[in-house]
Amino acid sequence: MLNRVANTIYWMNRYIERAENYARFLDVNFNLALEMQPMVAEQWQPLVTTTGDGEAYATRFGEIEKTQVIYFLGFDPENGNSICSCISYARENARSVRAEITKEIWEQINALYYLVKKGAEKEYWKKQDPRKFFRKIKDGCQLLYGMYDATISRNEGWHFAKMGRLIERADKTSRVLDVKYHIILPRPQPVGSPLDLVQWVALLKSVTAYDMYRKSNGKLTPLAIAEFLILDRAFPRSMYKCLLQAERSLLSVTNDPDHPATQLLSALRARLEQTTIQAIVDGGLHEFIDDFQQELNTASSAIFSSFASVDRIITAHQSQNQ
Repeated sequence: MLNRVANTIYWMNRYIERAENYARFLDVNFNLALEMQPMVAEQWQPLVTTTGDGEAYATRFGEIEKTQVIYFLGFDPENGNSICSCISYARENARSVRAEITKEIWEQINALYYLVKKGAEKEYWKKQDPRKFFRKIKDGCQLLYGMYDATISRNEGWHFAKMGRLIERADKTSRVLDVKYHIILPRPQPVGSPLDLVQWVALLKSVTAYDMYRKSNGKLTPLAIAEFLILDRAFPRSMYKCLLQAERSLLSVTNDPDHPATQLLSALRARLEQTTIQAIVDGGLHEFIDDFQQELNTASSAIFSSFASVDRIITAHQSQNQ
């Protein structure tokens, strides 16, 4: 496979995964805001921080305001990480590798593009309840994942797509856990007040982990939630599981465990495999996640350096959140 094509497929899937995550974050946060006292900054500032766009938002808008946050993360064409921008970048990437994907995938990406375009034209961020739009984005992205798995041969292109999706997913799981965990002020005992319950449920729902967590652990406790999202061996959005599957796809491409990119990803996976949640918390959860994000970005850069050539088509914004 040409390096340019591999890189384009990798980033096409990162953009789709990022858009799906942002849509879920906005949907869950909107629900949370309805169940809490009307404290706009306290409700919406964490969302901007979680996505890593706090500085860009402050430069553009200054104070936190609900409608502006929804616009900035959902529809703003000047924000390279907004849902609208990510879907647009994914479509441009898909167009440049049209021969490598199926008709079904191309049509679904087009459908998502026209969905966000319509949302921007109709100014959905001003609606009293924009959750229906966010759910359509989530459903559309998940339908695309299914089409990818059902219609693409398990070749190098499929593995690059999977790597892009999983590395982006691991990054976003780590970000939402880092921000939410410290806002809720972790305690070793089970959740007590109704407000605690709402916050912890929102955290789990932000990464679609609520049902699987309750089946696995039952009671909501900070340590158990952090352990589930970081170290769980079965949940597909845990940081560990994302790394494990991304590593397997990378090995399928390189066939070389000593390849520099493979070594970086393997070392990060092994670090999670060999630790415990108590050791992580004792050493500082924020510090652990900060190190994790830096090492993940280093591994992603190594993949880019190894397989991307100078004639790549889509390069803009590929260093976002790095």
